[in-house]
Amino acid sequence: MLRGVPVSPGVAVARARRIDEVVVPRAAGPLDSHALAAEAVRFEQACAAAADELDAIVERLNRELGADKADIFRAHRQLIRDAGREPALVQKVKSIIFQKKVDASTALQRALDEYAALFAQISDAYIRDRLTDIKDVVQRVQAHLTLAERPTTENGEPVVLVAREILPSQAVMFEFLPVAGIVTEAGGATGHAAILARSLGIPAVFGVSKVVEQVHTGDLVVVDGREGVVIIEPGSEVEAAYRKLQREYVVLRDRLIENADQPAITADRVRVELLANVNGTPDALTAARVGADGVGLYRTEYLFLTHPSVPDEEEQFTAYRAVIEASPHKAVTIRTLDLGGDKYLPFVGEQSEANPFMGWRSIRLRSAYPELFQTQLRAILRAGRFGKVSVMFPMVSTLEEVRQLRQAVSEAKLKLQRAGTPHGEELPFGVMIEVPSAALCIDSLLDEVDFVSIGSNDLIQYVMAADRDNPKVAHLCEPFSPAIFCLLQRVISACVRRDKPVTLCGEMAARPRCFAPLFGMGLRRFSMSPAFVPSIKEVAHCLTLPDAESMARQVLTLRTVDEIRSFLSQSLKRVCPNVAFLDTSQ
Repeated sequence: MLRGVPVSPGVAVARARRIDEVVVPRAAGPLDSHALAAEAVRFEQACAAAADELDAIVERLNRELGADKADIFRAHRQLIRDAGREPALVQKVKSIIFQKKVDASTALQRALDEYAALFAQISDAYIRDRLTDIKDVVQRVQAHLTLAERPTTENGEPVVLVAREILPSQAVMFEFLPVAGIVTEAGGATGHAAILARSLGIPAVFGVSKVVEQVHTGDLVVVDGREGVVIIEPGSEVEAAYRKLQREYVVLRDRLIENADQPAITADRVRVELLANVNGTPDALTAARVGADGVGLYRTEYLFLTHPSVPDEEEQFTAYRAVIEASPHKAVTIRTLDLGGDKYLPFVGEQSEANPFMGWRSIRLRSAYPELFQTQLRAILRAGRFGKVSVMFPMVSTLEEVRQLRQAVSEAKLKLQRAGTPHGEELPFGVMIEVPSAALCIDSLLDEVDFVSIGSNDLIQYVMAADRDNPKVAHLCEPFSPAIFCLLQRVISACVRRDKPVTLCGEMAARPRCFAPLFGMGLRRFSMSPAFVPSIKEVAHCLTLPDAESMARQVLTLRTVDEIRSFLSQSLKRVCPNVAFLDTSQ
């Protein structure tokens, strides 16, 4: 039995599928000469496809952001395609294929391992950082190998993915593999891999020390995403017990989805808005299916992260319109680019910052890339004609930034007007409260905005000075912290007093134990992964406003995380025992 951080509730019992850091190896064992030649050709084809992709990126970046921003991709292309000679990386991988008699994916990984060992011996920091470029190229080539040889499982059986970490580029596996659970060594409960697991309703435990060394593909694994427990090769009695829990969890989850057509109201008829956080059109369709009232957070950066270069205005407009038209009631709050931290594009920001979460990220990048942000604003404004659309800006720290952002929206509108391009005229303007300075100065910000959304994921890590993706300090990123509840009460009260809409759109909104005290503080809008809308709606149905207000008052008197967690756990079991089964223990 191993323990980690429970990041997505539920129970899974399935065979393990181990995932390497960058690649998914094919079948083990030496290959014959015919197979080796085929692997070399497959590798060359993947390199050619990746090089063509990089050429297209260079061309677009030259046109839209300037030649200097394309330099990194020119360097990447030279690692796999260089006029007059075969690049060293390509030679090394081919050599490994034939000498070690392995497939292209394995050879690519071994080549990367050799480079990593070599670069680790170099004292010059700048040269050491070039390993990142090699990793990016390897990942790009591997993506093409993966498309040519998609990972599968025998008989389509569900698997538990076991990895050091789940990278954004590896999300493609969720389309091909029936994933029952996820276990990783890295990551915390509010990282983006955890958010992805929760949005898909996949039980997950992160921060499990050395799990990759202890699990082999094919091992039977239990994943308890409620308690943060992972069991390798359980005995028959333990397996039977967890399979029973797995069935009960699925039955309860499916039963709750049946409330999709019911309004989100409390037992004493107080209305609540339950909104969805989405990354694209499929999430918006899911939000409609589970009975969400709209989209409270559309994370537009995922369009950029999955694009081969930079989506132009027309591509963005088309994507935004599709999400709007797929969303419940066509009500969508679109957040502008939130890059940096753990969401990185090679041509935007600085990957090598010492503290990227508190560095040059999000709207702070706007001054360096004004046209990139103006293009997005124009696309959002154009899409705003097709629904009830609001525009929201993340990572706001000061009142000056809010005024600058308002001016940027005005400039985008003016350009559309001069071009005679139809667009939404009066989109509500809002900001995310995720930096402590914004929460402390909430009254000043409310003078300038139409609404606010509280981003609890970042707000918690900034208040607690703890990286949410670092398992060594992830325990500090607690939604049950007294400091967090005090700060949220301050923000919610200010918004209620000023009659300004306020939404909680961090992962805290999806925690059943957190719903009652926040509702009791006056919060009426919660935005979460679509998978959690049915369970939070069930909590609302079981609750009355006086009960919630009493819980809020009690929480604000408690002084430790353990006291608050214990009190809210007992309260949830009393008010809504079924849903208590769907929450994590932490």
